Amino acid sequence: MTWDLLLAGGEPYDVAVRDGRIAATGPGLPRDATRVVDVSGCLVTPGLIDLHTHVGPGYWGIDPDPVAWYCGVTTWVDAGSAGAYTVAGLRRVAQSAAVRVHALLNISAVGLAGRTGESRDLANCDVPLAIDAIQANRDLFHGVKVRIDRETVGANGVEPLRRGLAVAQACGVPVMVHIGAAPPALDEVLDLLRPGDIVTHCASGIAAPLGPAVRAAAGRGVLLDIGHGSGGFAFDVLEAQLAAGLRPFTVSTDLHARSVHGPVFDLPTTIAKLLAAGVALSEALAAATANPARALGLPGGSLTVGGPADIAVFEVREQPLPVVDAHRQVRVSPLRLVNRATYVAGRPLPPRLPAPPAPWVPLTDAQRTALDERARHLRDLLSTPLVGVDGLAEQFPRHQPRSS
Repeated sequence: MTWDLLLAGGEPYDVAVRDGRIAATGPGLPRDATRVVDVSGCLVTPGLIDLHTHVGPGYWGIDPDPVAWYCGVTTWVDAGSAGAYTVAGLRRVAQSAAVRVHALLNISAVGLAGRTGESRDLANCDVPLAIDAIQANRDLFHGVKVRIDRETVGANGVEPLRRGLAVAQACGVPVMVHIGAAPPALDEVLDLLRPGDIVTHCASGIAAPLGPAVRAAAGRGVLLDIGHGSGGFAFDVLEAQLAAGLRPFTVSTDLHARSVHGPVFDLPTTIAKLLAAGVALSEALAAATANPARALGLPGGSLTVGGPADIAVFEVREQPLPVVDAHRQVRVSPLRLVNRATYVAGRPLPPRLPAPPAPWVPLTDAQRTALDERARHLRDLLSTPLVGVDGLAEQFPRHQPRSS
């Protein structure tokens, strides 16, 4: 039977697709497909899964599709943009997106409509309401998100986390906890977490999780997630963790309205930052594919026959790439992953232009200048005729052949 799509000649093998699923893999598959795409010299991976993003409505949210088509991320996990009061808004985003959108429910029912402070009023951290929201939306929610830092919780300490854990226990899902500036004390946060729960911003320069509590948490099966964001990743902290034997289980961006223009940019750039710290490419790719799928029980994350045909094609440029963390520390990655195509259910994502930054997003003068310059280049590109006369055909000939 003819396949719908065959990606031929890539590493590690050819990939065939039928009806939106992986139909076959292996070297030298027969070129029996409706569409054969030559990807010789490219790395073919499962579609990337970004475990921590913000695509829901509110202060932090971005449209995932204009980023997805050029970075290979086919599954976006919204980490707490929606609480029980705002599920409908997130569902509309998920239904309209070309990519797959899954989510973690914020323990605060108001979610992330604003910049911070969602758990200062414990009335918003309603355990029965959150349980009901997850149970009624099992297809969308795969865990609970709790932000624990002094701005978010005020005088409430770890109580929002205790409530998030109660919801997670009732629903049989993990908690992802954001760590940041104390109080509450980091050790108090980490000591509450269970095997399978997730610490995002695990290499935060602000929280600096380097003591016995983080080693104990990792030892009992708590998962460490990068969650880069605008302020959640520091090279020196990651390097100290790696030296101590602490490995990030997942690499995510915390991509949102304030981080997408830098310092994060996208998931392939974040992967390059792990490479700059000495993590092997195979380990970094697993942390962006199979591991996040396993952490939340998501489909995808592999090129297994019968699985969803979510696929990314990358050119691997083996050249030094300077990369920067949230505190402007610079390291050099030995290579760069450049996306050449992104497929969701076997369909290539089309190019999409991003919307301009929201008026509340703080940008440097350099970022504003770069955005203006990018817009100018796009205008020049699109306003130039696509081809010249040699690239055209006479679609409606003036002289029709006479019938005999």
